[in-house]
Amino acid sequence: MTNILLVGAGGFIGSVLRYLVSGWVQQSANRLDFPYGTLVVNVVGCFIIGLLAQFGDKYGTFSNESRAFLVIGVLGGFTTFSSFGNDTVNLVRQDYVVNAIANVGANVMLGLLAVWLGRTVGHLIWR
Repeated sequence: MTNILLVGAGGFIGSVLRYLVSGWVQQSANRLDFPYGTLVVNVVGCFIIGLLAQFGDKYGTFSNESRAFLVIGVLGGFTTFSSFGNDTVNLVRQDYVVNAIANVGANVMLGLLAVWLGRTVGHLIWR
């Protein structure tokens, strides 16, 4: 029951952060033809999970409870894969097919790169 509450609390925090960051980025981009806010949130979330994974691998300091709160809760609420899917379908429906393909490629490639980069930065910090 404790882990469920931790995931819920973390999810609340992550979801609010996603709403704020994604909205700010999208408004700053001042464009509606590409979901920049979702992309930035996904890449940042991937980087942070890579960083935390490396830290956890190096020091083994994450308890089941802290993983439930941080990784499943906060980062699960913060990253926006379902929003990514919906954004992509909406781009196709609006005849922005090239942008939809670019969105898929950017989220997948930049997300994987961000996880690798987060782990690399973590390795350099916590050698």
